Amino acid sequence: MDRLGSLDVFVQAAEGGSFVAAGQRLGLSSSAVGKAVARLEKDMGVRLFHRSTRSMALTQEGGVFLDACRRILAELDAVQAELSSAYNAPRGLLRVSLPLTGMLLMPAISAFMRAYPEVSVDLDFTDRLVDVIEEGFDAVIRTGEVRDTRLMSRKLGTFRHRIVAAPHYLAAAGTPLVPEDLVQHRCLHHRYPSTGKLEPWPLLRDGGELRLDLPTTHVASTLEPLVHLAECGFGIACLPPFAVAAEIADGRLQTLLDDHLAPTGTFRVLWPTSRYLSPKVRAFVDFMAANLFPDPA
Repeated sequence: MDRLGSLDVFVQAAEGGSFVAAGQRLGLSSSAVGKAVARLEKDMGVRLFHRSTRSMALTQEGGVFLDACRRILAELDAVQAELSSAYNAPRGLLRVSLPLTGMLLMPAISAFMRAYPEVSVDLDFTDRLVDVIEEGFDAVIRTGEVRDTRLMSRKLGTFRHRIVAAPHYLAAAGTPLVPEDLVQHRCLHHRYPSTGKLEPWPLLRDGGELRLDLPTTHVASTLEPLVHLAECGFGIACLPPFAVAAEIADGRLQTLLDDHLAPTGTFRVLWPTSRYLSPKVRAFVDFMAANLFPDPA
């Protein structure tokens, strides 16, 4: 195995946390990975991993070497990409992480897949804070601000939540005319899976934030059950527009208090920092920016 290949094997072993994981990523046996790492350690004259029968961790020298290997391989990738022309058709495997609500973004994702049939998309749905670089993702879609300085980001769009209820619920319970009326209604809440806290309803009064002690009738950690419960008349829900667009369009849900909601939601796409953006990632970023929110929320 050549020296550059050995560097890649080492990086995959460090990021995967085991020789087995590295072998699966590279199509090699775990013993081949182990031998490549052993040769590197011999050549470098330092131990790169602390290894036991149950675990493997980088040594201090291994951590320094990992940063250097990433820079070397990134430079090589950039040069190869530039030499092969930035206008190559997007192709290959694209690993994307989305929040659990990302299922509701599938119309835009599937449109990208139709537009770029040579790109194979691997979608990972989770609300945990993934490590984009360590876990090998090409791109991540999330809401909120970016805190990882190793990542580039692009804003995909800002959306305004919708307060919705089924017409038959409103016919029976009455229609709220001002935000304060909500305290007399059955309210359906979204709980953040990562924190266990209820998502606040972004209510406004005279242009300022309004916090009300709303009844907590039913709670769910994903949006789809809340859409279903609202549609079935179990109460009023506050949901992002992409979650209820179809139900509003065909009259299954009715919007309320539109003038009393702040535009609080922002979707961003994140990807590892690089001087050169691969065609598949560039195509995905540009497509999602143009198509996720084609109309202002």
